[in-house]
Amino acid sequence: MERQWITARRTRSAIRMSVGERIFHVFNYLFFALVSWTTLFPFLNLLAKSLSSEEAVMSGSVSLFPVDIQFGTYLYVLSDSQFMRAFLVSVTIALAGTALGLLMTALAAYPLSKPRLRGRKFFILMYVFTMLFSGGLIPTYLLMQRLNLVDTLWVLFLPSMISVFNMLIIKNYFESLPEELEESAKMDGASNLTILFRITVPLSLPVFATIALFYAVGFWNDYFASMIYINTSELKPLQLYLKELLVHSNITYQDGGHVTNVDAVMNTTPQAIQAASILVATLPILLVYPFLQKYFVKGVLIGSVKG
Repeated sequence: MERQWITARRTRSAIRMSVGERIFHVFNYLFFALVSWTTLFPFLNLLAKSLSSEEAVMSGSVSLFPVDIQFGTYLYVLSDSQFMRAFLVSVTIALAGTALGLLMTALAAYPLSKPRLRGRKFFILMYVFTMLFSGGLIPTYLLMQRLNLVDTLWVLFLPSMISVFNMLIIKNYFESLPEELEESAKMDGASNLTILFRITVPLSLPVFATIALFYAVGFWNDYFASMIYINTSELKPLQLYLKELLVHSNITYQDGGHVTNVDAVMNTTPQAIQAASILVATLPILLVYPFLQKYFVKGVLIGSVKG
């Protein structure tokens, strides 16, 4: 017992930090606290504005804490049919795009992870080539037009279903799995698709959770594709709705041919409506992070180590 106590005491002495190390750790804590604060400050300011009264927002007295708290702004945003329609469109695009993106990316990554595939290096180079050079905006638009995808929801996720960067991460993860698993499955008569979906995919949940987060965030935040391809107001996703909300600072809506000024309807300000809309639009994707956080670092690291 006494010997163990002496060993533990020596261990604590051995790991005791020097003065330089303590200063370094203090500097790190202060630096990352400052970075965290600069990240949180815009959200706190938006939250304070969305909950403050019209007079406080107009006077510019709102900084980090709400003044004269009111919830009318959120009631208006959540009851706005245009906002909720755009919200549902974004949810549909994010779910469909993420599911199909994972499926197509896995189907592309699996054969490329096998050294026995003929022309494997050529196909990988072709994928990497598309990362460096694209077809251009106008040729891509004409292609979507010829495929009759313009002004449909399909155009918002079909062209982006395979990200080469994500495919390479999954491919590297597949290469790290033991070949013996596949060989034993083949001896039992399993096909390539059976091995992929019943053995490889269940063993690759960390990297799939990470890539799912990449796809979901990408589809949720994308507004450029909808700005180019979507003309019908009922098909506009939430990010395009927010972009138009921020550009048109007078917050004037046109619904059913009748122009309605929000200030005349609600006792609030355009800044408060913008802040509340941005927070409500950001909240769903923020809620996904805690559930995937435990897979995030592990999936990226394992998928990126082997090249």
